[in-house]
Amino acid sequence: MNITIHQAFLPHDDHEASLTFYRDVLGFEVRNDVEYNGMHWLTVGPPNQPETSIVLSPPAADPGVTDDERRVISEMMAKGTFAGINLATPNLTETFDRLQAGDVDIVQEPTEQPWGVRDAAIRDPAGNMIRIFEVG
Repeated sequence: MNITIHQAFLPHDDHEASLTFYRDVLGFEVRNDVEYNGMHWLTVGPPNQPETSIVLSPPAADPGVTDDERRVISEMMAKGTFAGINLATPNLTETFDRLQAGDVDIVQEPTEQPWGVRDAAIRDPAGNMIRIFEVG
């Protein structure tokens, strides 16, 4: 069996802020930018991984979500507790310094974790937690 990760989904609620963050700050390429009924979906990904993408979707897009659930999702997004993703870099210090200079919402500076990894954490404009691991 050969299974790979093709897309991961994160919610977003501000098209321009998400576009600026993922394209200009993280350096991801925009693979798709779709507007439908006043909602925006963005598909982005690292240029060196064309087969793997993050789809930034509006939390209100799922027709199976109730108004109460949308409210809870919005509240959790505002607190940064709804969704997240782990990214990787070979040089965490250099990456972190660049992100910090870009006025990114820093959650945790580079730290040696007790479970054997070195990582840092930031939030995207929608509040999604992004952990960045240093990998060889």
